[in-house]
Amino acid sequence: EEELVESGGGSVQAGGSLRLSCTTSGFSIDDADMGWYRQAPGNECDLVSTISTDGRTYYADSVKGRFTISQDNVKNTVYLQMNSLKPEDTAVYYCAANPIVAGRCTTQGTQVTVSS
Repeated sequence: EEELVESGGGSVQAGGSLRLSCTTSGFSIDDADMGWYRQAPGNECDLVSTISTDGRTYYADSVKGRFTISQDNVKNTVYLQMNSLKPEDTAVYYCAANPIVAGRCTTQGTQVTVSS
């Protein structure tokens, strides 16, 4: 069974950094476009960043220049390095694997809280 487990969230002050990890099992990330979504209370599930099977990356305008997505194909893990965090980055962050795992913002996620 394919599984995504997010970790690395926490509480930081504005300007701080966190690195999120998405540990996968049941499939190879070589076979999926991997990504990160986030959902703040009362908000929709929003796309943050993706990395495709050929290594191309995408970033939402709100995080461009501050967040970096990467992956370790040996560890089958995807990362999201988040720098210069802002209070508006506060959300639960979710991993995604298209098309291997259906749904968005449906896994356990990891909470990121940024205080001003």
